[in-house]
Formats: sequence, C-alpha cells, structure tokens
Amino acid sequence: MSVTVLIPTPLQKFTGDRAKIECDAGSISELIEALEGSCPGIKARLCDEQGKPRRFLNFYVNSEDIRFLQNTETTLNDGDEVSIVPAVAGG
Repeated sequence: MSVTVLIPTPLQKFTGDRAKIECDAGSISELIEALEGSCPGIKARLCDEQGKPRRFLNFYVNSEDIRFLQNTETTLNDGDEVSIVPAVAGG
C-alpha cells in the first residue's frame, strides 16, 4: 500500500529535508519500519525502547488519531495520508 507520510520539521534531518515521503506499508507499525529502512535513525525518534510511539508524538491517518483507532496496528490503505505531529504544550 502506497501512503504519503507528512514529516515534521524537526525530523526532516533524517529524510534529507523532505517534508513528504511515499512509503509502502499496511499498518502504522510497518510504516515505522519502512521509514527506518529509508531514513536510518528516525525510528529512535518515533518510538520508545519498547517500540511504541513516543508519548509526545502523535500519528494521524487521514486526520484520525491512531490512539482512537488500533494504535500501531491501524490498517493503512493505498492513498492514505499519515501525519506525524509533535505534541505542543504551553500556557
């Protein structure tokens, strides 16, 4: 499944300064592995030591938060758009 991944600016140093990447993956977990294969080092920024998405990093599939879907087992379909969004805090 070919999906478009929107990469936040702080992670673009791993993607050769590309804000969008096309990947073939059937789930978020497969997508993370595919990103690591084409952009070495990015997985450590996306996932904690247990391989789960970092707490202050959000993944959206077509604007739907994966935490309200099947988390990293969320199915991806051809043409889906995955956004990686760092959480912002402040007051």
